[in-house]
Order: sequence, then C-alpha cells, then structure tokens
Amino acid sequence: MTISPTPRVAELAPGIFAYVQPDGSVMVNNAGFVASGPDLLLIDTCATEARTKALLGAAQAKTGLHPTLVVNTHHHGDHTFGNCVTNPAPIISHEYARRRILSTGLEPMSLTPTVQFGDLVLAAPTITIETRARLYVGAIEVHLLHLGVAHTAGDLVVWLPKSRVLYAGDILFNGGTPFLIDGSLATYDRVLDEIRDLDPRVIVPGHGDPAGTELLDETRDYLRWLRRVVAEAHERGQSPLEAARAADPGPFSAWLDSERLVVNIARGLAELKGAAPAEPLDYAQLFADMTTLRGGPIHTLA
Repeated sequence: MTISPTPRVAELAPGIFAYVQPDGSVMVNNAGFVASGPDLLLIDTCATEARTKALLGAAQAKTGLHPTLVVNTHHHGDHTFGNCVTNPAPIISHEYARRRILSTGLEPMSLTPTVQFGDLVLAAPTITIETRARLYVGAIEVHLLHLGVAHTAGDLVVWLPKSRVLYAGDILFNGGTPFLIDGSLATYDRVLDEIRDLDPRVIVPGHGDPAGTELLDETRDYLRWLRRVVAEAHERGQSPLEAARAADPGPFSAWLDSERLVVNIARGLAELKGAAPAEPLDYAQLFADMTTLRGGPIHTLA
C-alpha cells in the first residue's frame, strides 16, 4: 500500500530522526527513532499496519536496524495500534497508558470506520514507568519523563538532553487543535512550563512539523482563550455544543480538527464542577457532538 501524502524523515541531530506524516489530522500521527550502535529506539507506532510498516521501512533505510525498544508517548490508537508490527521489541509506556490500552483494546477503531487498519492485534506495553526513566540507546542518553496531566494522564515526553531534542507526543500539535478528552485543562499549563524549563532546541509534536518553543506559546494562547470560553459557558449554563457553536475561535479556526473545541469545553466545564483531571467523560456523546459541530464525519486521511 502506498502511503499518501508521503511521510518524510528529518534528521534532527546525528542518529536522531523525526518521522512526519502529513496532513497531521486524525489517525495521521508523527513518530520518531533514535539509533546508535546496534540499538534503535522507536518513538510511537502508527494507526495502521501499512503506515507502521512504512515507518519501520524508513527507519531501516536510514539505520539498517529493526527496533530494539519502542516507547509509546500515550495510549491513543494512532500512536499505538501498530505496536504489534514491531514485535519482538519490548514496549515501554506510562503505567496509565498500559492500563488504557488494555481496557479499550482496538475498539476505538470503530470511531473512524473508513480507515483500513490492516491485520492488527492488541500489543500492550510490557514495561511501565510512573515518573521518569533514563535509557541509553548505544551512546545516546534518553530521558522518559511524565510531567503531569495534559493530553492524557499517561503522557511521556522523550527528551534527549545532549542534542536538546524533545518528542512531545500529543501534548503539542503544530497546526492542529489540542485534544483534552483524556486530559486536563486545569494542569496543562504546568506541563508546558516543565517542557520550557528543559529548554528544547527542537520539538517533535504528535502531529505537524517539528518546530521550536513557539509551539508552547501557541498552545498556551489557545488554552487561555479556551478558559475564557469555558468560563462564559459555565456562567450562561450552556452545553459544550452550545458554547462551541457560539465561540469565535479567531486564528485557531484554521487549525486542523477544530471540532475538538466541543470536547475541550466539556473537559473545562467538568473540572469547574469538581471533576478530577482525566476523569472519564461521555465519549459517545462528545464524538457525536464533534460530528454535529463539524457538519459531517471526522476528517482523516489515514
């Protein structure tokens, strides 16, 4: 199967690569790989069998290696459904991500019925961490850090301190709308502060092109605007869908998957009413609301 649009590989430092899949919308994620000596660390897999095989092919073309270790930055299927294709490499994640992968299985595939996922089976992480771990990929030092609840309660960033490259997973999108269905509006800024304190030179977002710390500023601007929308919705007694329809996203309307606004408002309203970060929401209702707000099915090129 030909992958379209064609993914590209960017070498960010010697042996350190970003794998970027356009257009970066639903189920079209970024990944990465780090190679040194006999070792190849794969950072996330892809949503489908074909896309994950293309990722492995690109990594082998650049390094001559098959993954010796896989890291999942969080549990969502676009970053984990392809885990089984990397067998027999061990897979590491946050403990929460492993639990969610096991509890939801491959069921989320039903949310995007047009996607040809291929011959996939569930492959959960086999090693988990709670806060941080240090790895060595050949001579390259790699830190896995859980900085708090942002996109999900099990986000890991992959930090390479010598080259100052950071793989952010879906904590950050470039040109895409943040998605808080499993995360927290209340604690997101603290995670962004932690990332800034690392002083990354290059950030690989979960979707969209690699960039610098301007991604932190853009995300913070969106969250600041979102909090105003949530506060107004709370004061007016609006539902998430009513508030999303009434909101003026301004420059954020050009971001991919802007219908996620209804989910993000729901997260903010739930937390104003006392919900804990990442407390489960009514996913079926929220996906229906996104379809309504968009005026049609969720967009995906996967």
